[in-house]
Amino acid sequence: MTITAIMGAMPDEVEQLCALLDGVTVEPYAGVTYHRGLLGEKPVVVCCAGMGKANAAATVQVLVTRFGADRIIFSGIAGNMTDKVGIGDVVVGKTVLYHDAEDDMIAQSAPFTACYEGDPELVKAALDACDELGVKAIAGTIATGDQFVGDSATKAAIAEKVHPDCVEMEGAAVSQIAAKNGVPCVILRAMSDNADEAGHEVLVVKKFSISEYVATATKIVAGMLARLD
Repeated sequence: MTITAIMGAMPDEVEQLCALLDGVTVEPYAGVTYHRGLLGEKPVVVCCAGMGKANAAATVQVLVTRFGADRIIFSGIAGNMTDKVGIGDVVVGKTVLYHDAEDDMIAQSAPFTACYEGDPELVKAALDACDELGVKAIAGTIATGDQFVGDSATKAAIAEKVHPDCVEMEGAAVSQIAAKNGVPCVILRAMSDNADEAGHEVLVVKKFSISEYVATATKIVAGMLARLD
């Protein structure tokens, strides 16, 4: 059977999914705890990779090499960069790229690109699941970098450079290593803030709970699996 790996960057982003699993076995490996079980009778491996590109990339390789992942879904939150969606809405990664890297240097090794396309079947499953749940979603561009974007100047610079629909810290690294291994992948992001000073105040200073957004993403992932073989 096809094994689906489901990743997040923070514990809150995966703990609700872990609670839904049947027949769970837990395996710590290289600083990450992997939860294997069934979600709607589909075999899955769920884990919290940690924040940032290096953590994400390392965890994808473990999921593929050690746990035999056949496809990867990364689910989490992001800073909104467009007027096409609002807080609580979802961007599904049709295109995922870096905003803080030298693309021509990255593209010199497999998969020989720095612009990664979400797997069409997974993108469609995500959009269909959102539609069924009444969640507004678009297939768009997600930009990744090793920084929390919480000021208008940084937001404007990223917008000018890569024109993304949202910004986060892991998606392109997940997509790059998945592509290097020939594993289908999609990045899902629920909008938690607007990537500006207000977002920094809410998420960093006040340590805002993301459970409201994670509940939405959890339902989307479950709906996706119901649509996939």
